Amino acid sequence: MDLIQSILMGFMQGLSEFLPISSSAHLVFTSNFYKVFKGIEIVQESNQEVFLDIMLHLGTLIAVLIFFRKDVMNILRALYFGFKNKDYENTEFKLGLYIILGTIITVLIAYPLHETAGSLVFRPDIVGILLILTGILLLSSEYYSKKHPNKKPVLLKNSIVIAIAQGLAALPGFSRSGLTIAAGLFAGIDRTTAARYSFLLSIPIILGASMVYPMVKIDFHEALSYNWTAIIAGTLVSAVVGYLCIKYFIKFVSKFSLAVFGYYCVVVGIFTFIFFMGRV
Repeated sequence: MDLIQSILMGFMQGLSEFLPISSSAHLVFTSNFYKVFKGIEIVQESNQEVFLDIMLHLGTLIAVLIFFRKDVMNILRALYFGFKNKDYENTEFKLGLYIILGTIITVLIAYPLHETAGSLVFRPDIVGILLILTGILLLSSEYYSKKHPNKKPVLLKNSIVIAIAQGLAALPGFSRSGLTIAAGLFAGIDRTTAARYSFLLSIPIILGASMVYPMVKIDFHEALSYNWTAIIAGTLVSAVVGYLCIKYFIKFVSKFSLAVFGYYCVVVGIFTFIFFMGRV
């Protein structure tokens, strides 16, 4: 792994983590396209690359925490005082409970899929197919929301549906933000509310993926020999690009359809499937 690869992957992680285009798919594509053009076997993946992926997620975690710092503090405060004063009707308190419940559901669904998800890192052709499905879901949800223009708040029932969608997004190619926003649209939530809830729901999952899970997987003695200049550069790029992406995506979804992302996923998925078919 070199500096250019790290920066490219940091940019791609920051851009695609919050856009409904699957960050995991784009990391797989970027890494494997880079290997093809450098003449490296696709099946080769070092522990350093795994660690870089973790750090890139840490970068986007920093981005979402900074952008939604007021929302996060309000939810934590509401949870504290809600349990303390037994006041369970506060909107922020309910939102916090939905996020906690959603995180539990996500883990229960995603954990059994983690081995399959890991194997798909070496099958970018299959990841391309899953990205096509993400695009179809986005296009379908936009069509449905226009035919049924309800603006429901996030409730217990639809929060469970969104959490199930997030769990399935453990598979690279299934966009986490794409599936959760699509699930929100199918549940009658408007795009802006669905997007904001999707980002807030991502915080515990990204936190777990980037900080808790690796503690039992990473050899920290080996990590001392890693290219830390490249890793830190990629992490910073991921954080900066991720923050800007959240900022402008929220503005975008308040005015425009998500169909463009749906078409993008279908086109990129088809291209990737064709490009890697026979190479793996």
